[in-house]
This record gives sequence, C-alpha cells and structure tokens, in this order.
Amino acid sequence: MSKFVLIVALAVAIAGVSCDKGDREEETFAGIEAISFENYPKVDGSTSSSVLNMMVACRLLNLPHEWVEPGIVTEWTLHPKYSEIPGERWRFFEERVKTSQTHGAFVNLIDGNAELILTHRTISPDERARADSLGVALIETPVAVDAFVFVVNKENSVRSLAVDQVRKIYAAGITRWSEVGGSDAAIKVFTRPRNSGSEEVLRELVMKDLEPAIFPESGIGGMSQVFGEVLGNRNAICYTFNNYKNLQARVPDSEVPKIAINGVFPDEQTIKSGAYPFISKVHVAIRSDLDRHSMAYKLYEWLQSAAAHSTIAACGFLPL
Repeated sequence: MSKFVLIVALAVAIAGVSCDKGDREEETFAGIEAISFENYPKVDGSTSSSVLNMMVACRLLNLPHEWVEPGIVTEWTLHPKYSEIPGERWRFFEERVKTSQTHGAFVNLIDGNAELILTHRTISPDERARADSLGVALIETPVAVDAFVFVVNKENSVRSLAVDQVRKIYAAGITRWSEVGGSDAAIKVFTRPRNSGSEEVLRELVMKDLEPAIFPESGIGGMSQVFGEVLGNRNAICYTFNNYKNLQARVPDSEVPKIAINGVFPDEQTIKSGAYPFISKVHVAIRSDLDRHSMAYKLYEWLQSAAAHSTIAACGFLPL
C-alpha cells in the first residue's frame, strides 16, 4: 500500500486540495447552549462519517482543528490541534468521539455504550435482531446527502454503466467487461464485508431484492484499501462513498475514476438535484428511550437543524 500513499500524496499536491476547510468557521455559527467537555455525549460512527463526528465536536466546543495527511492509515483525517489543547483533555476524544465503524457503532448504540451515532446507513437485519432481542428500538434520521459511487481502474475504457448492469455484475450475471462495452477480460469484483456501511448500502440501494454473489477472494477490509486494490488491478470494480473518496481518500478521478450510472456522472450538481441514481444519506441514530432532556438528545436535534448546515457542508456533505 506504500505505492498507493505516494500516489495519493502526489495527486493531492498536483490538485492543490485544500486542507484548511475545517478552519473556516461561519460568523453566524450557532451551537448548543451549555454544551461542554463534561456533558458532551458519547458519539460513535462509521469511517465515512468520522470527519463529521469530529468536526461537530470541535465546532460545538470551539476547538481549533486541522486536517492530517495520511500516515499509518491511507486516508486524510480531521483532528483537534492537540498542541493548543490541555493534555488532560486529549482523552476526551478517545472516549466521546469514536469511530468504531458502522457495525461496531450500531452495536455500541444498541448495547448502551454510545448515546448517538452517525452512519451512512440505517440498521441492518443482523443489528435489528440484536436490538429486538434486547428490547431496544432506534430512531434514525437523515441529516446529509452523499452519493454511492463505483470506481474502476484508470486503464478501463468503461466509464458508464446502467443500473441493471451494475446489479448483474454484483450478482455474477455479467462477468466480462466486453459484455458492457469494455475489453474481453474477466471483471474483478471487489466487495466489502457484510455489515460494513458500504456493503449494506450496496444491498439496499443498488441490489434491492437481488442477492449479491459471493466473491470471497475479493473482500476488502478497510474502506481506504478500496483504492489500492483498484489501482493495482486494471479489471477491478468496487464501491465507496463520493465524499469519502473526495475528502478522506483524496484520490483524483485521473487515478481511480468514478463511473457514470445511467449516463449521469456523480458530482455536486447531479447529487444535489437527485439526477444521479444512487443517492446515499448520512443518518443520526439514537435509542428511542434516550432522555429528551439530555445533551445527547439536544445534539440529535441540533444535527437536524439549520444551525448544523455549515458544519455539515464543511465536511463535504450536502445538508438536508
């Protein structure tokens, strides 16, 4: 993956991607009255929503923050400026602003180890069964818009697929690129683990009632690894979230192209208008038994309000 890191770093340098997005605060920003380090809720979430989770905490607590270039992980991350924060506050971010990935976040919410979570999907069948067994009900509310996108190797001549073609590829009904206008080569279908955010969105948003085929040799663990695998295999296809690709992975289309669906390319305009077929939403979820007077419930309400729009937009998402 070291080659991937170098490619991403070079691409970022060439493209001039701004890394100070989180420093441009709105003068009219309105937070939550009396929120503090001491009463801030336990918030968890998915990798793709981790930027929003951290940005919300930093803005509501009026903390300086910055983008950090890829290091051990091959993605950009948002952090508070620890050098400007008292050392005794550092542990706060380990305990209250977590990224347990989608399934882990849902389990923590159901089990009472998180008060609120941010994810790209709603509860999965497995997670609902767990919640039902514990007598727990969740409230899930969309707060931002994103797109679910498919990526291919830059050497692949295919730049657009129909919805039905995508479904057939992931159901193993189409197995060669020549069947969709490309070269006569077998399609290398990459997937994410069951219960990961993107895999469950694939099933719900794209496949619907069609069961995906099993590609056991092509499973990808971490979301950032999607781009390394696609870069290294000219016949690959995989999926991710548009905002994650643009803001956290920061892999330009010249290196790992997104493809159009039904002839519509995923960009801000087509996502905002809904013209792009695979629109995904970021959800905030709480337990239905959450105290309506708690700070966690106030945060849940704030995320749905116009006061949160500038923070959501600063993370690259489109506010609802």
